[in-house]
Amino acid sequence: MNSRIREAICLKTQPVAVIQTDHLPPDAQGWETEHHGCILPRLEDAAEGKTVVVFQAHTNACPGSRAGLGFEKLSIDPMAELLSKGKEGHGGMAYKKTPDLAVSYLHSLPETVPSKYVIFQPLDKLSDAVVPTAVIFLVNADQLSALVTLANYDRPNQDNVKVLFGAGCVQAVLYSMCDTGACILGLTDPSARLPISKDLLSFSIPYARFLEMEDNVPESFLTGETWRQIQKRL
Repeated sequence: MNSRIREAICLKTQPVAVIQTDHLPPDAQGWETEHHGCILPRLEDAAEGKTVVVFQAHTNACPGSRAGLGFEKLSIDPMAELLSKGKEGHGGMAYKKTPDLAVSYLHSLPETVPSKYVIFQPLDKLSDAVVPTAVIFLVNADQLSALVTLANYDRPNQDNVKVLFGAGCVQAVLYSMCDTGACILGLTDPSARLPISKDLLSFSIPYARFLEMEDNVPESFLTGETWRQIQKRL
């Protein structure tokens, strides 16, 4: 599938389709044994056009990524302490001021029906027979400005793009899996910044909303003079 949005915002990488499925595609690559690393570099791999990347709950050792991919909920203990001030001589991440605030965040996380596999696939390699859950763009500031504006182009309300606190995988994947109709700006988690390119943020779109935004490109500002001037530096 070729994306009008990708072409208009001069995105050199591919948007990434997020697919929840119980069937393993033949060209998939994944971890056969338990893996302790962050999943976000694999998102960047998929954006760069590399082959299908598959995740399973039992091969993701990081509890955050299992939650971020919709396999399971995060455990309240010890995650609340880890997100705040830590305990027993181990410092926390200080992303929440108190454990109680961390607990509130953990209870707020949405749930999706778990699938056996979660797949990251470059959008241009997506079969017409496959319906993704969401599409993720990895973008710079100019491209982000276009996506935010396009997300509000055809809506009367002004909260069509949200920035929600969470781990990088929760921001990039889980929130858009649990379709609220809103687009999610992500990768603002400082821990998620470390393994990815420094100038990128994620913009995640539930698939049905992505199709609407694709249809709006030809009549939108993306064909106008202001955007043409920005395109020259992309």
